[in-house]
Amino acid sequence: MKSDSRDTQLRLCRLEETLRRAGVKLTPQRLEIFREVLRASDHPDAETVYHRVRQRVPTVSLDTVYRNLWLLHDLGLILALGSPRERVRFDGDLRPHHHFICTSCGAVYDFYSAELDRLHLPADVSALGSPDRVQVEIRGLCTRCAQTDVEPGRQ
Repeated sequence: MKSDSRDTQLRLCRLEETLRRAGVKLTPQRLEIFREVLRASDHPDAETVYHRVRQRVPTVSLDTVYRNLWLLHDLGLILALGSPRERVRFDGDLRPHHHFICTSCGAVYDFYSAELDRLHLPADVSALGSPDRVQVEIRGLCTRCAQTDVEPGRQ
């Protein structure tokens, strides 16, 4: 599991409180979708969340998963990663962190950097708006794919 149990409990309490303030019910499906994103360290896309949740809640639909992921995102409970043209992936870890995305296999890895957290933004950014978070996304070959590319006779 990605989050420790104390952190998970705090996040579940925040979920309940945020949904209540938004006038939205905490359904069993919504709870399982949120739990799945919290426990996943691989930043799953909606279809992956659907397949995992469906093992526990066989009646859940893909549409329900999509709608709830976007609801959780809009309420500030999870993050959406990636370009709108790619399959959007979701992250339940709201702590300041950054991502390394493999351009070959698509794996997403979290990494932490106090230096990047203190990144000085250029003055041009303030002309665009008021940022509330900085998240660096680095793309390249992960170690596994880089080794595969180097080893002769492997594809």
